[in-house]
Amino acid sequence: MILGSFAQAQNTVVTTTTPVTAATTAAGTVTTFDPTGQIISVTSSGATAPVSYTYSKSTTIVDDAGNPVSVEVVKSGAPVTVYYSKSGEQMVVSKMVVRKVPVVDETTTTTTTTTTK
Repeated sequence: MILGSFAQAQNTVVTTTTPVTAATTAAGTVTTFDPTGQIISVTSSGATAPVSYTYSKSTTIVDDAGNPVSVEVVKSGAPVTVYYSKSGEQMVVSKMVVRKVPVVDETTTTTTTTTTK
């Protein structure tokens, strides 16, 4: 009887998980918007300088009610809320809510004075 030794190969699986950064929000006013370079700068209230974000074609742009809007409505001076996450050193926008600018009702009053002789 011959007894031999059997070596068993052992496979080790190493699973690495990368923590998913939860989306952060920032509300402010669009300072600059470059649709070709896909960069938007937003100045938040109380901030001394605008913060630059990147966005892509997969970025969702909606109004206050959650309805999709065209990228053309994003202009300098527009109030927005951006939902972003960090990717390395960049802040990447996943969703942008373009808020309506309050309409100021301007009423003009004309006074006519008539004098009689």
